[in-house]
Parts: sequence; structure tokens; C-alpha cells
Amino acid sequence: MIDIVPVVLCGGSGTRLWPRSRKQKPKPFLPLVGDTTLFTATVLRCTRDQGFAEPMVVTGLAHLQHVEEQLPDRDSTRIIVEPEGRNTAAAIALAALSLPDDAVMLVCPSDHHIGDCDAFRAAAKTAASLAADGWLVSFGIVPTAPETGFGYLKQGEAIAGAAAFRVERFVEKPDLRRAMEFLSSGDYAWNGGIFAFRVGTFLEELGRHRPLILDAVRASVAAGKADGQRFHPDATTFATVPSESVDYAVMENTDRAAMVPAVMAWSDIGNWQALHEALERDEAGNAVNGTAELKDCTNVLVVSDGPRVSVVGASDLIVVVDGNEVLVCTPAGAQNVGKLAGAANQ
Repeated sequence: MIDIVPVVLCGGSGTRLWPRSRKQKPKPFLPLVGDTTLFTATVLRCTRDQGFAEPMVVTGLAHLQHVEEQLPDRDSTRIIVEPEGRNTAAAIALAALSLPDDAVMLVCPSDHHIGDCDAFRAAAKTAASLAADGWLVSFGIVPTAPETGFGYLKQGEAIAGAAAFRVERFVEKPDLRRAMEFLSSGDYAWNGGIFAFRVGTFLEELGRHRPLILDAVRASVAAGKADGQRFHPDATTFATVPSESVDYAVMENTDRAAMVPAVMAWSDIGNWQALHEALERDEAGNAVNGTAELKDCTNVLVVSDGPRVSVVGASDLIVVVDGNEVLVCTPAGAQNVGKLAGAANQ
């Protein structure tokens, strides 16, 4: 049995879910789907009784309080407190340099929703087995629509003895025409940002392709300080780390990239329309979180933290009330909520 260490990455501001998601309390720490926050749900998917090791969380000082308040088991969870955000390659390197070389990391964003946890855990165990053999593994989310907001993985040749494939290439967010071609071909998967790495393999590949990132993170860890279960890398050194995603820094350059196809009711909850699709809806496609009355409506989402919302005769509409802010948009407009002055200038 491979001991899989969940590494939960906690950052970002979730501005496209404004006004509910705000800078001081962004979307990982909100109960957007059900009663559990996205962060807590991420940790609970990977528990000891399901074959996982104690988790590790990488977060910034601004979110540390939320992390500690929402951890299911604070005393057994190591937390690396980033002095500043330097993107996912550095965040993963911080975790890797705090683990043994033969450990397998399961890198999970803290703000995704997964409806089928059993399917997630099955994919995680397949990915961990591949990682132990030296592969750098991405979860390939089997696409259900021609999404233009995600990167894609092109499936390459099958890997013998595993329900997995080489990654032939990584593709940036496509336009709608290409996304439709990807969907119809059956050869592409969404890149969900979930990975499995053997620590030693990841550090070797990071050093090969981005030595400046590895050297600066290693120096920051060497000069860092522990505080109970918290670890604080040295801020001055960490500020010199180049900021790159793990996809750009490692995954698109390595010849060890693999993918495990995953069908697990996944959503990145990237905007209000994505949340609407993840929620339970009535026969008319409506979903309500809070107090609302909908009459003769179809495909309407209402989220309210208090005030009663009444909607009559509307279709394809999103209404969000949070504190003194009210947002009204269409599903098509949901992608641009983060550009609003209220969201961008928090």
C-alpha cells in the first residue's frame, strides 16, 4: 500500500464568485455546495481510513486563520505558510522539500467540488501507483462540454498495466471551435490541476527544467522556521523565487507526464454558472441557496445571505445578494464578474 500524502493548495481570491467570495474570505472557505466548505471537503476526501497519510496544507498568512479554523484535525496537519504567492510550482516545491524523497504527493486545489468521492479516490490510487514508478501524473477530467475556460490534455499511448496514458501534449484554453473538436474527438481531457508525484521525481524534474525555482525554494526552506505544526519559509529568500505554474515549469517539459482519466462529477466552481451546474436543481433547472420565491422561472440561480429574493417569469438568470452587494448577471456574463469594480478593487 502506497502512503499518499494529500497536499492541499490554498490560495487565490475567487473574484468571479464576488460578492460572496471576497478577498478576506475567498471561495475555498465558503459552504457553496452543501454545508461543508470547499476546503474542508477537500481534506475530508483524503482521510486515514481511506488509505491516505496526514495532510499538508500550503497557504498564505492571509488565509491561515481560515485554514486552522476549518481543518478537521488541526493537530495532525502540517501547514506551510507562504510569505507571498509565487504560483503553484513554488508551492508544490515547498511541500516536496518537507517530505521524504519516496513519499507520493497528491496535489489538490482547495476550491474544487467533486461529487463522486469514490471515483476520485480510485483515480488517486491509480495515479499514486504510477507516481511511485516515476511518472508525473495529471488527473484528466473526462469532458462533458466544450469548455473554453480550461486547459486540456491530449491523450497519448496507453501505459502498460495501468488504466492510464502518456500525455501527448498540453493545450492552453481553446476557443469554442477547437473545444468542440476536442470534445468530439474523444482524445482530450480537461486539465483539472490535480496531480500525483513521487517527491524525488518531482524535485529532479523541477531541477532539470527550472533550477532557479528549486534553488530559491530550497534556500527559503533551509532558512525557514518551524512553529508547532506551522512552517514559515524565509520571506526574503522566497521573494526571489520565479513565479510559474507547475504546468509551465514542469509538466509541459517533462517526458514523464501521464494522465489518469477521471469521471467524478468534478467542477472548479470557477464562476456563478459553474456553481449553478454543481448544485441540485428542480425540474425547471432552478437552484436556490437562501430565502427566495421563484414563479414561472427556468434556469435561475438565487443565492442570498438574508434578504428574500423574488423572481417572476425569468430565464437564464443569476441573482446573488451578499451583505450590501447585489449581483445580477446571465450565465454567459458570469465569466466576467471578476472584472467588475467591486470584485477587482477589494
